[in-house]
Amino acid sequence: MRMRATARGWTAVWLVVLALVQAAAFLAVWRVAVHSEIGQWVDTVALTGNRIGQDTIDGPVDRILNAMSVVSLLAATATIGFIALIRGRIALAITATLLIAGANVTTQLLKYGLSRPDFGLDPERDGVGNSLPSGHATVAASVAVALMLVLPRKVRAVGAFIGAGYAAAAGVATLSAGWHRPSDAVAAYLVVGVWAALAGLVLLVTQREQAEVAPGDAHRIAALVLGVGGVLALVACGLSLAWLIELRDTGPDELARRPLFAGYAGSAAGIAGTMAVVMALVLSVVHRLVPRVKG
Repeated sequence: MRMRATARGWTAVWLVVLALVQAAAFLAVWRVAVHSEIGQWVDTVALTGNRIGQDTIDGPVDRILNAMSVVSLLAATATIGFIALIRGRIALAITATLLIAGANVTTQLLKYGLSRPDFGLDPERDGVGNSLPSGHATVAASVAVALMLVLPRKVRAVGAFIGAGYAAAAGVATLSAGWHRPSDAVAAYLVVGVWAALAGLVLLVTQREQAEVAPGDAHRIAALVLGVGGVLALVACGLSLAWLIELRDTGPDELARRPLFAGYAGSAAGIAGTMAVVMALVLSVVHRLVPRVKG
């Protein structure tokens, strides 16, 4: 079917809503996790719990994190741009590059611009200061989302699952290595989600009137599976942390193995769930942003 102006208008409205909702979610995460004692306590418990089984996962975690560098980010960005260009999508190549650059620059500005009050809950890391959002998680998520945008429609859904899994693994790896608090990774994914929505608006503006969208390109089932899976993971995270909060009067170093594991596993589920939901939202609308026939 041919994309009419009304369909494009509703898509633009949806993208604006997504950008605002994810920006609001970022502010909520920052406010609760950084500027409240209970939020800092939960983050610290999760970081303390990463000691459980750390010897077993140190190898994979190191490989995942060591693969992320400025050079690898530039190489991934160039590859993504090249894929778009060989498909004849110049605007898509530019927009995907802007998405990656914008998300990562925003993360660095926020990390060094936001304050973190000291409630005395994590003396081991007091000197580090604010670490939200996570730079590593932003790199992984921005590359994953941008790659999904430029992939051909036949492999787009597969790319979304692989990309979401890779970005989620990177976020959990930063927690497992003790590099970042769980809220840092969640905030990073929301930053990428906002930039994905903004990139979508740019693609709509540059889209020609003759662009055509086929109903089968929507990948509704894949988006639904990702979204439902992400929501279930977030529910599991909420239940785990709700049980954990009953012990909030106990210092993280004084907790037993079970609550420490609940904090770590619950936070890992929250990280994975957030990334899955962000990717599902992008996948649900990408067929209208990158139509089969560009016109």
